[in-house]
Amino acid sequence: MSPIALLSVSDKTGLITLAKALVNDFGFKIISSGGTAKLIESENLPVTRVADYTGFPEILEGRVKTLNPKIHGGILARRDKQSHLEDLHQQDINPIDLVVVNLYPFQQTISKENVSWEEAIENIDIGGPTMIRAAAKNHQDVLVVTNPSQYSDIIDAYKSKKITNELRQKYSQQAFEHTAIYDLTISNWIANKIPYKKASWLQGLPLKQELRYGENPHQKASWYGEAEKGWTGANQLQGKELSTNNLLDLEAALSTLREFGYENTINSKAYQKAAVVIKHTNPCGVAIGDSPYLAVRRALDSDRVSAFGGIIAINCTVDEAAAKELENIFIECIVAPYFDDNAKKILSKKKNLRILELKAESIQKASKNHIRSILGGLLIQDLDEPIIDKKEWKNVTKLIPTEREMNDLSFAWKIVKHIRSNAIAVASNEQSLGIGAGQMNRIGSAKLALEAAGESSRGAVLASDGFFPFDDTVKMAGDYGITAIIQPGGSIRDKDSIQACNELGIKMVLTGRRHFLH
Repeated sequence: MSPIALLSVSDKTGLITLAKALVNDFGFKIISSGGTAKLIESENLPVTRVADYTGFPEILEGRVKTLNPKIHGGILARRDKQSHLEDLHQQDINPIDLVVVNLYPFQQTISKENVSWEEAIENIDIGGPTMIRAAAKNHQDVLVVTNPSQYSDIIDAYKSKKITNELRQKYSQQAFEHTAIYDLTISNWIANKIPYKKASWLQGLPLKQELRYGENPHQKASWYGEAEKGWTGANQLQGKELSTNNLLDLEAALSTLREFGYENTINSKAYQKAAVVIKHTNPCGVAIGDSPYLAVRRALDSDRVSAFGGIIAINCTVDEAAAKELENIFIECIVAPYFDDNAKKILSKKKNLRILELKAESIQKASKNHIRSILGGLLIQDLDEPIIDKKEWKNVTKLIPTEREMNDLSFAWKIVKHIRSNAIAVASNEQSLGIGAGQMNRIGSAKLALEAAGESSRGAVLASDGFFPFDDTVKMAGDYGITAIIQPGGSIRDKDSIQACNELGIKMVLTGRRHFLH
């Protein structure tokens, strides 16, 4: 008896090539339905319609086609069990050897603008997942294929007569993964449409690439992400393969940079040309400028020693002048929305330099969840989005910040939320001067930031991501000539810090909101 293949696909890429090989080279009989059967018939290939094969017509406007014992009996029967074979014989059911199925395009349907609930629901496949799961369960006897990318390998395997158990197991796993992601997509879409808190975190992300290693060479690492969303939408123009640490630093750079807007972002009223230098996920140089060149130069000037081997992110088109500024410093990566032709030519001389174009659309499509793993679980929180509401801010000292100081306080506040806590940022003229990151006490971070700023701290401002438990940081800031401080407030000793500011002639603003970053 000729082997039987069941073909029912939404994505018809490569279908005819596969069907011709199955019929002409390997002697298969094909069962099919709907548009798949119609396409096969158009190529004058022999095909039996599912309704003719089962003797039962399609009903409910096509909702029921393949849900029939002649289909599922043929798929699920174990060839090594005599009782199964006897059941097939008694019911006049033929065993099915190959199932090639992919599903209704639910993801494409819901990605359309203003898709209705009814249209989305009608694009939930029922028969397809049932056939896939049945074939995947009985993979020892039935080969299941769910992706056109598998077709050429299947043809080669049949040619060489190497339909091995390992191949069957591999395709079975991929089939269950295919239906699992399909169901996840449906579940998440419905959950987003109704006021219901999900009891489980459900997410399926395809493998983007295997990375060379993790944070250290002895750690394995993989990168998973949805196509065209966030970093998966970045276009790497040149340079070595991205590493785990590159990606972590790039994420930190982008998070900081977005505080200043991003070229071509919808409703980006706060857009300012800005550049951020990141080292080990902490900003070491941040500045705005009237041009990409000025933004880059001022960001580098903030701390050129720490910038060595770092990551640079720019929120506007990199032009020739900016590229020349970047030409003579060793950096790992540059990311920006665009690079003009002159910039590309200049930077192409540095063959190992990773250059990425990341457009606003990819950023806007990305999830607004911040996900981190702990042993045996996940922590999921909202992103600490770039939102500043100055209505919440309070001037709590006798002296009030000037307009220039308020601009610098706002600038420093944007930076400090992206520095590892305990975090202190010193800034002036919308340029960072000193960063204190991740110390076990706040005065330690302040000392690092103020020492880095040095004499430049005179007339500058200071930002703290958390409140001051004591007035020691204020007194140190006064020693270095800081004229204004911004911090969340909320300490039982706030009055001590405020009093110290008044005694030293320092202005202080409380934001009422902290920005810890662990």
